[in-house]
Amino acid sequence: MSVDTKSGLHPRNRFRTRYDFPQLIACSPALAAFLKPNAHGDDSIDYADPQAVKALNQALLKHAYGLQHWDIPPGYLCPPIPGRSDYIHHLADLISLRRGPEVRVLDIGTGANCIYPLIGASEYGWNFIGAEMDPVALRWAKKLVASNPSVSGLIECRLQKSAMKCFQGIIQPGEHFDLTMCNPPFHASAAEATAGTQRKLRNLGGKKEVLNFGGRAGELWCEGGELAFIRRMIEESVAFASNCGWFTTLVSKSEHLPRLEKALRQVNATEMKIIDMAQGQKKSRILAWTFRR
Repeated sequence: MSVDTKSGLHPRNRFRTRYDFPQLIACSPALAAFLKPNAHGDDSIDYADPQAVKALNQALLKHAYGLQHWDIPPGYLCPPIPGRSDYIHHLADLISLRRGPEVRVLDIGTGANCIYPLIGASEYGWNFIGAEMDPVALRWAKKLVASNPSVSGLIECRLQKSAMKCFQGIIQPGEHFDLTMCNPPFHASAAEATAGTQRKLRNLGGKKEVLNFGGRAGELWCEGGELAFIRRMIEESVAFASNCGWFTTLVSKSEHLPRLEKALRQVNATEMKIIDMAQGQKKSRILAWTFRR
């Protein structure tokens, strides 16, 4: 088994080396049905097949973190596990690699997959609040948490009643978080999200013109897209400056950074950081800011 490392991933990422499919199948036998040789003759899966990607995710989470039960309802976003892990590891660096339940993290838009709390609680023992406005996704996330006893005591899921709010209605008076995190919807419309998914499928060699990877309003798109969403988050963060150490969000489009940095200067953030991330050809970055003095 080759141990080629995947360039760009965080040094602590458990998925830096090529997948050991025999080990993954031993841990999660259902994955075997999706295994096929790739163009180089190596074992792989069809990454354009959502069922194959879900089976791979289930195997990775079992093997790396001992999470025995993970699934998503039809039509919901199926996240790439290595990239999601990377965000968690960079947050750990931001707070000088602290571990344990005294570290509290708020995940904005935790989704039906609840992936950030599940990984962060498993990897670092952090305490998570997952905020979600979709009642179906919230119920599913709660079910995932309850079915994984190793982390169930570290994760609470809360309903966000307003699509225009990130922190209000979730953060309680006197409540403090070391970190907030968010993977914001990056498209401005359903049509734009569909076009993005179809581009992804063509890049993977897929022929199905469908939302093959899942994703709903609030997961993939919102009015104004990524830029408007993050600007609202920045404006709202001022009122919760004393409740949170570092506010963070993913930013998928680098051209948005100058306007977001300007927005942070306008609200008098005392420090801001841009942390680059890369998973294969996909590049992203974390925008972090604080009001601490």
